[in-house]
Amino acid sequence: MAEETAATEDKRITRSKCALKDALVELIEERGLANFNASDLCSRANLNRGTLYNNFGDKDGLLAALEEDVMRDLEGFQAQMQRLELRDVLRYRVSKKPMPFLVSLFDHLREQGSFLHAVMGPKGDPSFGPRVRDAVCAEIIQTILHERYRNDPAPFVQYYVAFYASAYLGVITHWVETGMKESSQDMAQIALRLFFIKPGDPIKL
Repeated sequence: MAEETAATEDKRITRSKCALKDALVELIEERGLANFNASDLCSRANLNRGTLYNNFGDKDGLLAALEEDVMRDLEGFQAQMQRLELRDVLRYRVSKKPMPFLVSLFDHLREQGSFLHAVMGPKGDPSFGPRVRDAVCAEIIQTILHERYRNDPAPFVQYYVAFYASAYLGVITHWVETGMKESSQDMAQIALRLFFIKPGDPIKL
């Protein structure tokens, strides 16, 4: 009986969280993160303020919880990245087939598309994009680096990683901002191809 009660409570919290997430996304897109309060959020979600306060504390607590959900899932990809080696990357480059890992990554980003569009956009949370960059984009670049540079503290190596990590965040941001029109398979190929284009090369897949 206690287990059934707990399960029912968990489902109720999950439904409330989904409603609050949808309301948060709508209000960020309409007004900007700084221009609405907890009452506006609860009214839009058709929930009482106690639901928000009891489960998340306040608007900022809800945003933090939703961002942590995304980061937790994205950080789950790190183990996959760390198992990759440069020769694996080069094999996919030569075959021109999308890397399954990157396809899965873009699939996941698509699932969070509306939230990412709101939070990473100009009206959202400016601190969230850098977190995605550091957790995912920098890890991708570390994977592609030759092994002798992966733990190299030399300033130029670190600037190299920072440069490409920021570029990859730009790729993700542009894809989200423009409505995610390209498939996850196409984005996986684009992401890999971009890394190997040199100045003066034809800009095509």
